[in-house]
Amino acid sequence: MNDTQSFRPAPLPTPGRWRRFACMLYEAILLFGVVFVAGYLFDTLTQSRHALALRHERQAWIFFVIGAYFVLCWRLGGQTLPMKTWHIRLTDADGGRPPLWKAVLRYLLAWPFTLTGIGFVWSFFDPDKQFPQDRLLGTRLVSTR
Repeated sequence: MNDTQSFRPAPLPTPGRWRRFACMLYEAILLFGVVFVAGYLFDTLTQSRHALALRHERQAWIFFVIGAYFVLCWRLGGQTLPMKTWHIRLTDADGGRPPLWKAVLRYLLAWPFTLTGIGFVWSFFDPDKQFPQDRLLGTRLVSTR
């Protein structure tokens, strides 16, 4: 290696599937609180007194709030609180934070892959053990241990 070439560290390893699954369970518990506060705020601001009143607007609001939570966490530090606990970080192909458009698109793509279970099954066949939304966007989940 000559002096003009820059040193590139080895890529960080991919976290194991069980660690990612545990992180998803922790994320679901944390999201319960986020959804509760978002629902309370929605009901207070709209003076909604029935669960079926403004149902579609409520669903859109909660979808937006959950998206804002994930996108902001991924953009600011690459990690949500459960991801920090389980030492997992979302990175771009170059190891940095993913741009805003990738974070938003990753959130949107994660819904169908996660709800159907395809994403988790996909990781068994992916050479880097990544989820399909990460493969499509060039992002990676890496271990920070």
